[in-house]
Amino acid sequence: MSGDDVAALLEADRSRVSHIEAGRVDVPRNGLYKLLRAYGCEDGPLFEALMAMAHDRGKGWWDSYRDTLARRTLDLAELESRATSIRAHESSLIPGMLQTEDYARAVISNIDPDHKLVEHWVKFRLDRQQVLAGLQNYHAVIPESALRMRVGDTKIMRKQLLRLIEMARLPNVTLQVFPFEMGPYSTYARSFILFDGPTPELDTLYREHPTNADFIDDGDSITDYARMFERLASQALAPIDPEAAPERQETQDSLSLLQHVLYELRQE
Repeated sequence: MSGDDVAALLEADRSRVSHIEAGRVDVPRNGLYKLLRAYGCEDGPLFEALMAMAHDRGKGWWDSYRDTLARRTLDLAELESRATSIRAHESSLIPGMLQTEDYARAVISNIDPDHKLVEHWVKFRLDRQQVLAGLQNYHAVIPESALRMRVGDTKIMRKQLLRLIEMARLPNVTLQVFPFEMGPYSTYARSFILFDGPTPELDTLYREHPTNADFIDDGDSITDYARMFERLASQALAPIDPEAAPERQETQDSLSLLQHVLYELRQE
């Protein structure tokens, strides 16, 4: 269908269609219904998922931030809330989904010292963490350097490492550490997140850059990054087993490294 065909179907002008295509405005629910039918998407999981998304537009917790945060930031929160599973690779810091309030505040303050703005961002980051309980699985791989990088003071780092251990014992959270001993980490220098959507067609790759980020739904790119994540996970230390007692953990796993770094911090 051409842009003019879509405009006629939606009973809208061509400029509005351009705004819809660019993601600047939403498609009305009845308009989405017409489009899906016109494109041959009738019933089935994808149809139902897209219609549910349209129905819920404007009702998410993140909408309370619509006047203060960028659309791209809100889109990330919406992706997290709709995902069934998340695989996250953080190249330098603790993933936002696992950060303590004080750690998040220290990170954000380093970017912008404006107190009111910092507190607003901290609240948003903590609000994002509410989706963890509803996920089938949250799997994160982080470098050892993220455990050792001093964010804030020693007390903040101790609390953050304890939080990681606590979260990693949840049945739907998998946490692995990529140790220094595995060699250069430059191959995985870019942070990214893989979101499994309600249907495979809605799977999304979120890729971070120094000044912005991309949302990618291209199947080949998602497959490439999924393979990269698998390589990361295979080279990282074994995850914390939530079923095992502490004394039964492997001597060389993610928990043992976390505890070792925590021990070093307690000696300071």
